Amino acid sequence: MTIFARDADTGMAKWVYQMTPHDEWDYDGVNEMILSDQQINGQARKLLTHFDRNGLGYTMDRESGELLVAEKYDPKVNWTSGVDMDKNSPTYGRPKVLDAASTDKAGEDHNVKGICPAALGTKDEQPAAYSPDTQLFYVPTNHI
Repeated sequence: MTIFARDADTGMAKWVYQMTPHDEWDYDGVNEMILSDQQINGQARKLLTHFDRNGLGYTMDRESGELLVAEKYDPKVNWTSGVDMDKNSPTYGRPKVLDAASTDKAGEDHNVKGICPAALGTKDEQPAAYSPDTQLFYVPTNHI
């Protein structure tokens, strides 16, 4: 559930971002990281984009780790209302988990149902791609 960048010369971690802290739904976060060079607000940026099993798509500056985008790419995702993008917030970058979807909040021996996406995820092992020609991401998805 974590993306991290390593300095290729030293092997030391440069930055870390966790997509689904305390993952209650077994999303794992194992999908590929797509690297691209794009313009963001008129500035050339080296980007990393990740379409996670949790139903959220993330775009980060791959040099600094700055979170630029964290949005649902399936509108039916119902375990979170989105990601806190307020850089001044103590929960910046964390998903806003809805209590009704939380297996932790439901208590011991309670089966939470109707979570979207299911454990298979909105995207699983089928790879996504970015085309610099169209400037679009092509993302095969599940809707379970």
